[in-house]
Amino acid sequence: MSVTNIANRYARALADVITERGEAAEVTADLESFAELQRGHADLLAVFASPVVNVERKRAVLNELLSRLALRQTAANFLQLLLTNSRLHQLERMLVALGREIDRRGNFVTAEVTTAREIDEKQKDELRNSLKAATGKEVRLSFRTDPAIIGGVVTRIDSLVYDGSVKNQLAQMKQRLLSAH
Repeated sequence: MSVTNIANRYARALADVITERGEAAEVTADLESFAELQRGHADLLAVFASPVVNVERKRAVLNELLSRLALRQTAANFLQLLLTNSRLHQLERMLVALGREIDRRGNFVTAEVTTAREIDEKQKDELRNSLKAATGKEVRLSFRTDPAIIGGVVTRIDSLVYDGSVKNQLAQMKQRLLSAH
């Protein structure tokens, strides 16, 4: 089974618990802070990933960290579960899957929008409304600029890409001209 499938299973189970308890935002924030701690300390992540370090030693390290952090019990329990199942080093993937699962349950979708230059708030709102109409979901937008697209908009929602960039239109035009000969 792939790591993505495993992460999705853990995410669904955790989402069940935290949405039922009404603590989705808080537990997610706690787990994000623990993941940030792991990112900031490569040795810590290496210990949790290592098959050479025994589980008791890993548990001692985790318990020491949990005693110093003010995490909700649900977050601490989830981290303990990941440790027991030798998955604590995969927390980042679990968090990505958890975010997607919570969004799905809340009828949200996240769209990454790339434009050649910054766009104003009115254009952002128009884009949000268009994507909401197209997806039937509430849309969270993240923006970035890339002058290489020349103009237009490239929007990514999960694995679906809407490429309305001038660069793409020129490439398609070139392809049509080459195939016409």
